[in-house]
Parts: sequence; structure tokens; C-alpha cells
Amino acid sequence: MELAKVRITFFVTITTFVGYLMFDGTVHTQLVWVLLGIFLLASGSAALNQYQEYELDALMDRTKNRPIPSGAISPKHGLVFAVILSLIGSYMLYVSAGLATMELGLLALLWYNAIYTPLKRKTAFAVIPGSVIGAIPPLVGYVAAGGNLLDSNILAFSFFMFMWQIPHFWLLVMRNGNDYRKANFPTISDLYNQGQLKSITFVWTSATAVSSLLLPLMNVFSSLGLIILLFIGLFSLIIGFATIFKKEFSRKLVFKYFMGINIYLLYVLGLIIAGVI
Repeated sequence: MELAKVRITFFVTITTFVGYLMFDGTVHTQLVWVLLGIFLLASGSAALNQYQEYELDALMDRTKNRPIPSGAISPKHGLVFAVILSLIGSYMLYVSAGLATMELGLLALLWYNAIYTPLKRKTAFAVIPGSVIGAIPPLVGYVAAGGNLLDSNILAFSFFMFMWQIPHFWLLVMRNGNDYRKANFPTISDLYNQGQLKSITFVWTSATAVSSLLLPLMNVFSSLGLIILLFIGLFSLIIGFATIFKKEFSRKLVFKYFMGINIYLLYVLGLIIAGVI
């Protein structure tokens, strides 16, 4: 379970579920197999990432106890585990929802393991192209349900997911900056001073909040009550993050903002689900 990063892959499964509901609005037996397929494929991708980075993980306090660097699992067995999960997950997506769904799932794996993973060793800005990964699972669910990849409503949701991942990850990096330096990962903390980091965090978080306005504009939900709730959440997030300029950065403070933007995502997902069922 640790090798598969089940907490992260479970969240991938949730966004796939929301994407499915956005087209169909009901739950079918097919959905169970689609969600299981994307869960296994994402778990395989996460395990493959740990195989790719186990030597670097061994250098960081946050990751040195992961299965491979700790010696609980050998690199070879970790790789075999990753390949088996990826193959089973891909097959389940193909059988339950067709070739296009499987291709989208594999695109996420390739983007994460073949593009983002090596890129983040080279630039602190790898998270920007890397955030495409978070935009793909909703598309998997939507296409699996029979939707068109270019429908404006699912593109709006995927864009919001893309935007959310950037401040989410940068806050995580700021909280664990010393660990990343031990493994020689470039971080934005090495490029900007504290005042600039505060501005970057506030701007990207505000942009994420504003991007959620695309959801009612693209008819993901149209209820006046839900739109009012969206505005309440949006302004609460922006106002909450505006306080960042009044405080000194610390691990505790950064974690507070990190949790804040995560809670906003769950809040928006709840609004979407309420609007489509």
C-alpha cells in the first residue's frame, strides 16, 4: 500500500468518479470497474515513480522510510509490482470502457513517469507541465461514461484541477524544502526570497479560486444556491490566503495554507457532485 501511494491514488479515483458523474449523473456497474482500473493504473504509476527515485528518496527524511529505500522491498520487486498493477489497470479500463479510456490512463502514466519525474530534477518549474497529470483523471471518467473529450464542462473541471495542483505542490515543496535540497532537487525556495514566495503563493491560489468560476460558466452546475456557495468558498480562500503577507513563513504556517487549498478542492468537488446528481 505504501509503494502504491494509496492515499494519493485514492484521490485520483475520486476525481475520475466526479468526471464520470458529470456526463452520466448515475452510478452503473461499469463505473466500479473503471474506478478500480484507474486506481490500479495510478498505483502502478506511483510504484514506478518510487522505483525511479529510490536512490534520491534515501537521501530525504520524508521519503527514506519508503519501501524500496528502506530495504523492505528490493528495486526489482518494486518494478515488477509497478508493471503488474499498470498492466491490470490498463486492461480493466480497456475492457470496461474502451480504447480511448485506456489511452487517457496510459497518457497520465507516461506524463508522470516519463516527463514530469525526470523534469523535476532539472527545473523548479516542472510542476507547471507536471500538473497536466491531475487534469487527466476527470477526463478518463468522463470519456468512460460516453462523453466527448472536448466538451466544455469537462475541460473546465480539468483546467481547475490543473490550476489547483500548482500551488498545492509548491506549498508542499516550501514545507519540505530542506529535504529536497538534500537530494539536489531544484525548488522555488532557492530562486525567490520570502516576500516573493508569498506573492507567488497568493497569486497562484487566487488564480485557482478564480478558475473555479468556469464551472458554472460551462454549466457544470447551474443552481443559484450552489453558485452562491462557490462564491462564498472562493472569497474565503482568497481572504484567508491574503493573511500570508502578515506572517513569517514556517513549516506550520505553510502546512496551514497547504491544507486550506486542499479543503477548497474538496469543497468544489462537493459542489460539482451536488450539481450533477
